[in-house]
Amino acid sequence: MSAKWIVVTGMLLWSFTAQAVLTIEITRGVDTGTPIAIVPFSWEGPIKPAQNVSDIVEADLARSGRFAVLPRKDFISTPHEDKDVVFKDWRILKAEALTVGSVRLSTPGKFQVQFRLYDVFKETQIAGFRYTISADLMRSVAHQIGDIIYEKITGEHGAFNTRIAYVTREEPPRGLPVYKLQVADSDGFNAQTVVRSAEPLMSPAWSPDGNRLAYVSFEDKRSKVYVQSLTDGRRELLAEFTGINSAPAWSPDGTRLALTLSRDGNAEIYVMLLNSRALKRLTFDPAIDTEPSWSPDGRDIIFTSDRAGSPQIYRMNASGGSAERLTFEGDYNARSSYAADGKSITFVSRNQGGYRIAVMRLDNKTAQVLTDTSLDESPSFAPNGRMIIYATEVRGRGVLASVSADGRVRQLFKFEEGDIREPAWSPYNRELQYKE
Repeated sequence: MSAKWIVVTGMLLWSFTAQAVLTIEITRGVDTGTPIAIVPFSWEGPIKPAQNVSDIVEADLARSGRFAVLPRKDFISTPHEDKDVVFKDWRILKAEALTVGSVRLSTPGKFQVQFRLYDVFKETQIAGFRYTISADLMRSVAHQIGDIIYEKITGEHGAFNTRIAYVTREEPPRGLPVYKLQVADSDGFNAQTVVRSAEPLMSPAWSPDGNRLAYVSFEDKRSKVYVQSLTDGRRELLAEFTGINSAPAWSPDGTRLALTLSRDGNAEIYVMLLNSRALKRLTFDPAIDTEPSWSPDGRDIIFTSDRAGSPQIYRMNASGGSAERLTFEGDYNARSSYAADGKSITFVSRNQGGYRIAVMRLDNKTAQVLTDTSLDESPSFAPNGRMIIYATEVRGRGVLASVSADGRVRQLFKFEEGDIREPAWSPYNRELQYKE
């Protein structure tokens, strides 16, 4: 199903520029969740910032499936400061949590954003922070506020203040298609172009620190693995051996890269020590072994192999040795990766004639199909393990979508332009400075 994304070529450019307009459509939600009210933040200053913090926070919480965000039209009051909060107003609406806040211009080019989170029934403040930021960090601070609310209410880490990487294909009215490796906020907004090519790109993989992306290109009509820095725009060529160079995956400590090479004549899994470029071959099988992914503790690697006659998922020690087959249902299971806790994996499974996103608990090997579309691919867990982003097709066009790890919440990311593939969710890496 992904054959058209296997070969990549072209010249790469460093360009961090804003990209296509995006809308998000929730295609399946849940009626349950913590009822929460997000009061529109007040604004003080001559020019209102382009990003509306409270709107972003509300959208994050609504998309998570863990909250029931109350409609603003029902609000009895609109407090912005602690002294203005009347808890009785929010108990009437059956809100269990309440968020209020404000944004003001503190100095030229700097904004002060503050918020408070309350337990309505206990009439107590759960959290309250103040940030001083530049305008370009407004979305990021909104996502971090969402993460704080999420964690305080659910007891789990949020993943709103993270990023996604993906590949787009755009066809101009004249000339050849343009392929871009892009990075955006976790909700798909604030997209920036990292790599630009005249041919397809594939397999972006985040480094553990979130500052680099490994990817595959076919420059000079040969497959090569590169690493692109997101901080200074530099790129480094890691693999250009004879034959296939593909499917890069970072070790959790960032010192090694697992990848697929056919330098010895057959597609096998190798590990490269990045400081010396030393290679170690892990698989020795006449079948095709590809798509490695590390366990969070760095002890194991899962990969795809057709050694049983069809693509299935296997697990082996990260130092090599025998491999254990994990998937047995269906004749196609591939493109696997771990959740952050190492207890489950996500993968693409051919089910009832369609390619769908599935998860498997590793303790009992039980699998659950999460999606019902027919051309889903490239699943990637959020760093908190609660959501999975993947690529699918809508009316013949590639789009991004996400599904909760239990399958109850689904959404589509609809970009105005381009065909979207190969998503990868970043690790946690962008903490902002704040004071309580």
